[in-house]
Amino acid sequence: MNTIVKSRLLRRMLPVALLVLSGTWQIAAHAETNCAGGTCVFGGSGNNSLSNEQAQQSKEQWNATRTLRQQRIEIQERDNAKYANAEQLRDRCNASRNLNAYWEPTTSRCLDRRTGNQLLAP
Repeated sequence: MNTIVKSRLLRRMLPVALLVLSGTWQIAAHAETNCAGGTCVFGGSGNNSLSNEQAQQSKEQWNATRTLRQQRIEIQERDNAKYANAEQLRDRCNASRNLNAYWEPTTSRCLDRRTGNQLLAP
């Protein structure tokens, strides 16, 4: 009895399933073509003025941001070099045999306690 129910159900559902399947295939086939009134325009050669203008603007923007990034990197490198030089100068000042030498942190200079003159030049 169970096989009879399955076979009847299969006979009734198979045409419905085929109908639904063919309908979805038709929707997909119609969706793939982007044609208005039978005239289809695909990608084209890309030589229109709008795409050229957009490409030029994109290139200019990329060049501008690249220039800004390079300037930012150069500034950071200069700041790092200044900091490294100040660190080396501080270490030299602290290791100096001159008892009157001291490191001034606000000005980043090695000064003489008696005169206030700079002892070690950067």
